[in-house]
Amino acid sequence: LSLRVARGELYAFLGLNGAGKTTTIRLLLGMVKPGGGEARLLGEPIRKGAGNLWSRVGYLVETANAYPELSVRENLEAMRRLRPGVPPKAVEDSLERLGLSAHADRRTGTLSLGNKQRLGLAKALFHNPELLFLDEPANGLDPAGTVEIRNLLRELTREQGVTIFMSSHILGEVARLADRIGIIHHGRLLQAEALQTRQPDG
Repeated sequence: LSLRVARGELYAFLGLNGAGKTTTIRLLLGMVKPGGGEARLLGEPIRKGAGNLWSRVGYLVETANAYPELSVRENLEAMRRLRPGVPPKAVEDSLERLGLSAHADRRTGTLSLGNKQRLGLAKALFHNPELLFLDEPANGLDPAGTVEIRNLLRELTREQGVTIFMSSHILGEVARLADRIGIIHHGRLLQAEALQTRQPDG
């Protein structure tokens, strides 16, 4: 597998179940080791102890994990303390940004799947990463929530220059959002094409 994603680009990574999408994302996040070759993020090789690199990267892979007995706010505060330099106000800013303010004091275990996904996105974003990995970001969201996340991702790439590497099965969203797509099949990249036109919203 050989691919390159440009800064500020939203790259949609597509493929059948089992094609290797999540494995590729895990490899790029240093969760699994490659069998050969080299992977770089933001120009730096992926290796253990690369603290500066991981402070610039956010991710939501597969399901959004959280401490079920803690509130939404407490989960975000716990994550904030793991990221040096993130100010306390980032917790409240993230609650508002992801539409979670009304659920801030609810135990996370009682949230709907869609709101758990919002919490996962909040945790991925609240340190303002330069590079964001998303595996099925609209999972569990209702149509209104899907539009909100779509608009947020557009803002991140177009206004803030964030690079997004996104895996999704929702082809309509891919057509609306992606600058370029790659299709993986049996571990090989079949295509990497720029989308000349995007579908209109509706």
